[in-house]
Amino acid sequence: MVVWSSLCKLTPRIAFHGTRNNVLQRYMSNEFRIQPSRWQWHKFKDYLHFYVMVGLIPIGLILGYSNIFVGPATLAEIPEGYVPKYWEYYQHPFTRFLARYCFPIPQQEYEKFLHHIYEEEEKRQLRLLQKKILQKMGERGDYQGYYYRPYTEVIKGRRVNKELEDERSKKAGNSDFVEF
Repeated sequence: MVVWSSLCKLTPRIAFHGTRNNVLQRYMSNEFRIQPSRWQWHKFKDYLHFYVMVGLIPIGLILGYSNIFVGPATLAEIPEGYVPKYWEYYQHPFTRFLARYCFPIPQQEYEKFLHHIYEEEEKRQLRLLQKKILQKMGERGDYQGYYYRPYTEVIKGRRVNKELEDERSKKAGNSDFVEF
């Protein structure tokens, strides 16, 4: 603290007289306008310029190169025994590149669509069967029996019992075992 006070004594005091004082007063009076910040606008311009430099210019150069030096594909006879790949049917080199490395294989997409159709057909048949069952239950006055064991469980039980009976008969040496 002592050092600061001694430094203040050494520095000359500047008095604002005359024009400089008037300019300072005019600047600090009512000339300052409050405006909204332009920070978002400048940030948007920065990002726009960045992505143009990083994305559009290289892609434009690649497309220009492929159009000038490679050019579009032309139709030609297919040699015997050669099966063209699916991306070879596109004319432009960039489209061929995208079809080969970026987009899904058309055959795969077709088979996925067929599977979707198959699943929907199965659901439709199950809904028709359920509708038919409910209709029969309404006609006959039936209701769902919660005490009913499904037939598949009965078959499973018979199979297990048959296997146990076969093992017992083999151990006992009984060859007169009769199957159902």
